Amino acid sequence: MTMSFRPWRRRRTAAPRVPYALAVCLAALCAFPPPAPAAPGPASPPRVLGVHADTELDEAFARYAGRPGSGPAGTGHWTGGDSTYSVPTPAGELWIFSDTFLGTVRPDGSRSPAVADGGTTPFVNNSFVLWNRHGPRTVTGRDHAGHPASVVAGPGHGEWYWARAGVSSGGGFSVVYARYARTGAGPLDVAWRGNALARFGPGRPGRPRSLTPLPSSAGIAWGAWLERRGEHTHVYGTERLASGGNRLHLARVEGADLRRPWRYRTAGGGWSADEARSAPLTGPGGAALLTSDELSVVRHGSWYALVTQRADLPFSAETRLAWSRSPGGPFGPARTVYTAPEAGPSGTYRNRNVIAYNPHEHPELGRAGELVVSYNVNSLEPGDVVRRAGIYRPRFFRVVLGG
Repeated sequence: MTMSFRPWRRRRTAAPRVPYALAVCLAALCAFPPPAPAAPGPASPPRVLGVHADTELDEAFARYAGRPGSGPAGTGHWTGGDSTYSVPTPAGELWIFSDTFLGTVRPDGSRSPAVADGGTTPFVNNSFVLWNRHGPRTVTGRDHAGHPASVVAGPGHGEWYWARAGVSSGGGFSVVYARYARTGAGPLDVAWRGNALARFGPGRPGRPRSLTPLPSSAGIAWGAWLERRGEHTHVYGTERLASGGNRLHLARVEGADLRRPWRYRTAGGGWSADEARSAPLTGPGGAALLTSDELSVVRHGSWYALVTQRADLPFSAETRLAWSRSPGGPFGPARTVYTAPEAGPSGTYRNRNVIAYNPHEHPELGRAGELVVSYNVNSLEPGDVVRRAGIYRPRFFRVVLGG
């Protein structure tokens, strides 16, 4: 089935009917001016009126993954990935992925093992899917032999870049990447090493025109979320705790160019040029705030919605929502709004190794009074996503708000 989009900006004219969830992706083609100063808002945050899985978006990615790929044996075709950030760009909706399986899904729903494991499936650490009115296409880099490679190559042996959030700027876009290295043989034996900014010019999503180191001295993985508001871009970062979960930090820069000087939110609510003074954001009454590694903080009216995975339980399948009147908190109580039905022994796969993680919002896809949220599904047993390729794909749900 061919998936198509129509421009959002001309909804008053006649056009073929397509699923709304896909049509709104062409909001990427509209320029969003800085918002006017908000009038005093309601004393209470929006209420959750309903939550439901977005099967249109789920099925759109499943159909795309099942298509025959291009190139030799379809080696350059996306069949699954995680992170699942998105950025509206002039060229279309850019979906940003970290670890990505390429190639072809077999008729029985399995895939060949990765090349490194003796199979034929290419595996890269970061990729894009660019989706516009012509449909989706996979974007990767290329190695010296012309084979698919990560869009942003790792700096050396045993190190790689995983994607964080991105922002549209200057006709192109920029994406924050976190540099990681392996610390052991287990699937979770990895450690963060630093942050970098990849900048992409118009029409060249597969080749960054620059890769610039970003602040990394305080142990904070910046770019967990980027939020453009007025004259600034807010940059959220996560600081991993040995006990589990993350503490959330906030920085900001003028404009959309993250190479400009950063200032960091301090414990007193001010801003400092010293990254070491960056203070964790807080929850109710100044209490500690635990979040997942990836998340989102998006303004809805006069409130900011923090979407995060429940972080006080290992491998929790719960997505939680907390509200604040300020982008820097304090945030109110985090309440569970959705539990991923795929995860755990009682989930749809009946597999205790299947996990859900790192939810965040896609504000360009939602109607007014609505959150569109993605999360990732994976397995702690690597063989599971070879035998059942459909496990390793993003899932989506919508939260309807009122009040």
